[in-house]
Amino acid sequence: MDDTKKISFRQKNLTLCPVCKNEFYREEMFTGGGRLIAEKLTDELRRLYKESVKWGRIYPLAYMLNVCPNCLYTAYPKDFNDVTDAEITKLQEMRPARKNAVAKFFGELNFNDDRNLTLGAASFMLAVDCYNFRRKNVAPTFKKGVSSIRAAWLFSDLAEQFPDQPYKKLSFFFYKKAYEYYLNILDLLQSGGEPADAAGNMGPDNDKNWGYEGILYVSAVLTVKYGTTEKDINKRIENFNISKRYLSRLFGAGKSSKNTPTDLLEKTRILFEKINSMLDQWEGESES
Repeated sequence: MDDTKKISFRQKNLTLCPVCKNEFYREEMFTGGGRLIAEKLTDELRRLYKESVKWGRIYPLAYMLNVCPNCLYTAYPKDFNDVTDAEITKLQEMRPARKNAVAKFFGELNFNDDRNLTLGAASFMLAVDCYNFRRKNVAPTFKKGVSSIRAAWLFSDLAEQFPDQPYKKLSFFFYKKAYEYYLNILDLLQSGGEPADAAGNMGPDNDKNWGYEGILYVSAVLTVKYGTTEKDINKRIENFNISKRYLSRLFGAGKSSKNTPTDLLEKTRILFEKINSMLDQWEGESES
């Protein structure tokens, strides 16, 4: 087939699933050829792409994860084979639960098919589940956090296409999970509870690695958007003050470094002002 008309290709070498021993060909996305037309960067550091007349709409995130089509074990490529016997046993036990979750929200899905938005969203849902059973050496909390925000993005896209399906609720669910994980990530990276080098590309999208600065920023964004659901006003104030300190550090370091992108500095400044305004309101309420 003419590769100039394809979005993706299959690797020539088979990938062996360490959990169920199934063999499959991993799908990769072609780069170049005008397939991706970059558009704006959202306040969550997600890169949006224009729909191409020739290629249609492409979702690069959909190709990031290895998913075994047989048992649905899912992981980022560098973690896929790095599993212990204990992890394999647990992942084997949870195979029915993975199958049921996919069937509940998507019906019949086949990961032998070419990746699309639906398979992409399902892959991140599966990743969050599978990393629950991974040891700290692979930085599972970070992987669950970044997979959660990516799942939230793709479920949000699905909700626009299929408003009659429960995808909007799923998007909100994964945003909330991302918020919780990102708060834990900051603690773990500072305490050494999980190795930062095992996180790999810290995203949150796949077009640029924003590194530790990105984690600080995304954590604050999620706090503003989803930390407001914390019913205990004192706990809410505490979480927002933590984000405020992180943003102050990020903004201060950014102004003194030529390497910090100006668009991230501007987003940080806007977010800092928003957090300040919300804190002023709540602190006034808690004192009255």
